[in-house]
Amino acid sequence: MAPQARGIDLRCFTYIDVLQPQTAGFLGTVSRGYHPLKGQASLFIEVAPGMDINIVSDIALKQTTCTPSMQIVERRFGVLELHDYDQGQVRAAGEAILTALDLTLDQRLKPRVVSEETITGVTGYHSQIVNRMRHGNFLEEGYTLYILETHPAGYALLATNEAEKAANIDVLEFNAVGAYGRVYLGGTEDELAEAAKAAVAALQAIDGRPNEARVNTG
Repeated sequence: MAPQARGIDLRCFTYIDVLQPQTAGFLGTVSRGYHPLKGQASLFIEVAPGMDINIVSDIALKQTTCTPSMQIVERRFGVLELHDYDQGQVRAAGEAILTALDLTLDQRLKPRVVSEETITGVTGYHSQIVNRMRHGNFLEEGYTLYILETHPAGYALLATNEAEKAANIDVLEFNAVGAYGRVYLGGTEDELAEAAKAAVAALQAIDGRPNEARVNTG
């Protein structure tokens, strides 16, 4: 029997049907758990408070054959990624978690696109700066850089996977942990336009509770 969660806040809950090669490879580079492979299905969950992700992991791993690539516990947020070749097992893990915690999908936060930037004709020094922080492919001088910022952070994984699925681009970096998620993609301007369109459309298609930007009144 799983321990009792304390008023858990479901921030991100998203299924990935088929992990794309670069996205899966990137997860394998930054993860400390059991690395996912291309073609596997994935479930990514973000909750608050962070400690309660331990309860989420306990539920899923005891009831399915899924394996975790990462479990990160921060004070405010906790994240978990699970994967399996069997999409049914991945969805069963998600259903088991929601049932055990008495949650529904409409209680997750709806993804919000915080910002987008497209920089064409990247200079050599700019590409070097980006390449020093990336864990994925290299950004070449003269190519285009696209950056997408999401809230909550966890949806950066979905955005990256859908972008790679839609166009011939390079996955440079994505961060799906913390206050905001960020996706860095490289390639030609035309290909990145298609990738961006697919990434944003995937985020906009997810239902959930309202996630409006906070207004600073001074």
